[in-house]
Amino acid sequence: MTSCKKTIEQIQEDLVIKAMTDGQWKITNFVYNGNNITSDFDTYRFKYYSNKTVDAINNGTVEKTGNWDGNSSNMTTWANFTGAVHPLVLINGNWQITRNSWTYVEASQTVGSDTKIMRLDKQ
Repeated sequence: MTSCKKTIEQIQEDLVIKAMTDGQWKITNFVYNGNNITSDFDTYRFKYYSNKTVDAINNGTVEKTGNWDGNSSNMTTWANFTGAVHPLVLINGNWQITRNSWTYVEASQTVGSDTKIMRLDKQ
């Protein structure tokens, strides 16, 4: 039974990686403490890789490479762009996935009194 559970978890993880690493992603909604700041991300696209790195591409040029991971069983993801400035720094941290499909991810994050809601769409 344990090996079956591990196999299922591995398949789920492989599917998350496949979904994330196929194509580029764009932030189509970002709300920070009730303020819609989506336009701060207009020039950005994100490319996720199976080695758990992610490129933040600004106007076609890699601005920063960070790390990412996801957990399909508890519907969470995290990202870290070390030394990032606004707006990339806002992506750092743990996110609770609230809705998702093969082509979009909606997630939220609350740290102290700060609340963030983000939607990424595959381009």
